[in-house]
Amino acid sequence: MGLLEHIDSPEDLKRLSVSQLSELASEIRETIVEVVSRNGGHLASSLGAVELAIAIHYVFDIPRDKLIWDVGHQAYAHKLLTGRRERFDSLRRHEGLSGFTRLSESPYDAFSTGHSSTAISAGLGISTAKVLKGERSKVIAVVGDGSMTAGLAYEGLNQAGDTHHDKDIIVILNDNDMSIAPNVGALSSFLSRTFSAKRLQEWRKEFGAFLRSLPKIGDDVYQLAKRSEESFKSFVTPGMLFEAFNFEYFGPINGHRLNHLIDILQNIRHLSEPVLLHVTTKKGKGYLPAEENPVYFHGCSSFDVETGSCLDTKRAEPSYTEVFGETMMELAAEDRRIVAVTAAMPEGTGLARFAEAFPDRFFDVGIAEQHGVTFAAGMATEGLRPVVAIYSTFLQRAYDQILHDVCLESLPVVFALDRGGLVGEDGPTHHGAFDLAFLRSLPNMVLMAPKDENELRRMLKTALMHDGPIAFRYPRGSAIGVPLENPIRPLEIGRSEVLGEGDDLLMMGIGRTVTTVQKAAVQLREKGVHATVLNSRFVKPIDSDRIVELASRIPRILTVEENVVQGGFGSAVLEALSEAQVGPFRLQRIGLPDAFVEHGSPALLRKRYGLDAAGVVKAAEEMLALEPLRQ
Repeated sequence: MGLLEHIDSPEDLKRLSVSQLSELASEIRETIVEVVSRNGGHLASSLGAVELAIAIHYVFDIPRDKLIWDVGHQAYAHKLLTGRRERFDSLRRHEGLSGFTRLSESPYDAFSTGHSSTAISAGLGISTAKVLKGERSKVIAVVGDGSMTAGLAYEGLNQAGDTHHDKDIIVILNDNDMSIAPNVGALSSFLSRTFSAKRLQEWRKEFGAFLRSLPKIGDDVYQLAKRSEESFKSFVTPGMLFEAFNFEYFGPINGHRLNHLIDILQNIRHLSEPVLLHVTTKKGKGYLPAEENPVYFHGCSSFDVETGSCLDTKRAEPSYTEVFGETMMELAAEDRRIVAVTAAMPEGTGLARFAEAFPDRFFDVGIAEQHGVTFAAGMATEGLRPVVAIYSTFLQRAYDQILHDVCLESLPVVFALDRGGLVGEDGPTHHGAFDLAFLRSLPNMVLMAPKDENELRRMLKTALMHDGPIAFRYPRGSAIGVPLENPIRPLEIGRSEVLGEGDDLLMMGIGRTVTTVQKAAVQLREKGVHATVLNSRFVKPIDSDRIVELASRIPRILTVEENVVQGGFGSAVLEALSEAQVGPFRLQRIGLPDAFVEHGSPALLRKRYGLDAAGVVKAAEEMLALEPLRQ
């Protein structure tokens, strides 16, 4: 039997010898590759953090010591070591283990981390609370995959370095070539080990006290000695930045040398001041396809273990993301004012080819959505047409910037919201479930969603012609396969489209749900129910005139949206009918509940929440079965 089969908690891990840990790391990697090849997931990041997870659990007393992974998709090895080995096959499956760390999943998960750059702030909060309660234990924040590029990380560092309060926090910078600094060689590794020894730390303090005690010249000699040491360290390491925040900096060290890593951690765990340990790792370590293509295997679907080839290669149609990227190329070739901004996701947002074709007009701002939006606003003031392409779930991070820096002065910034709606196995931190609600409340904002890929192209064209803030959201996955018109015609802002007529029921969809509504209407017609189908296109401004006219004739109304119903598209329809004081009508809003939607396949989740054709048909039949409306 392998070593991993005997690990049900970190206590079991501590019974192994250091020499056995490399064998355990290999078994963990094999298990991760095997499960992710079937379930999909964030493979490369977790493979790179295997030794780091082993070493932390070997040295520290987790969960008494608190461990936060930033981002949580690095934590697959952590899950295997903390009592979730037997359920690991359920990773990212419905009702199975989350692909991220979750407070509600395990006491070993100190914080829920699906978005980036939160660990230092959260860890500082935990550490402060422990001090106030009179408890003493460590907080370890592992920050990787570019999470140190976001401003929030530095806000946390800034407060953590405040010398007026005790902070028992260790920040481990997992630098896997997508972070802030490259390897700087063996000398810095030697320095980190030398400076981390507990006795040497004590000796430095004692020697410093001795120098300061010298009559007249003591302080001057001490400051000179300290500057000399810091200058030497800073010359060969990036430590100057972190020591400016009053962190003790050690590194960079090789994050795959387990004995060395354990030695370092055992030494720095005794320090009482904030510590930053800089660890270099290889993304995809131990699985050659992931090492050679860490971008693809950062977040991948199922694949063949032997070859690394994706098993989901039979897509007949391009994805909405690909259509967006190609249309950006087409329109940018015609208009030099068009620039593209994304937040560390050039491939994920379909802009990789744009970056190659127009390198001087493409801007990847890193994991810094707030900066990216305000940066785009600045360009808009100078007459450019910035397109900010960000996943819906990540745009939430820049809400104040959208409101204050774009909408307040009605600047012409285009927001292309990829992954609008349910995204599947990444779960509640990644579903684009809120954008229709949180954007439509903003003054000067225009908000729309296409029913298919051709309408997506038309909306992008419309957005670039509009002289103010405008956003459109589109789903993850394959497009429908409709013909693409050329040249691209803009849409009339605020105008909907009638796709079918009937007097029994009025059904309105927005975005991808339009196709679902059309399918439901066909099934209802086979049962003798004739429905009018409206492709609403715009959530703001909503097509009030047409909706009021239709609702006055057809008072049984269904709205369907892949968004929370509170404040979303259905709410906009209700408001329009209320303001027009339309006579008695019955309206049901179909959408996502006032809850965080769990992870699972999009098809499963749509069925569960009544967002497939069968769910819409059922809602329609229930409405038609009610007593007739009284005039």
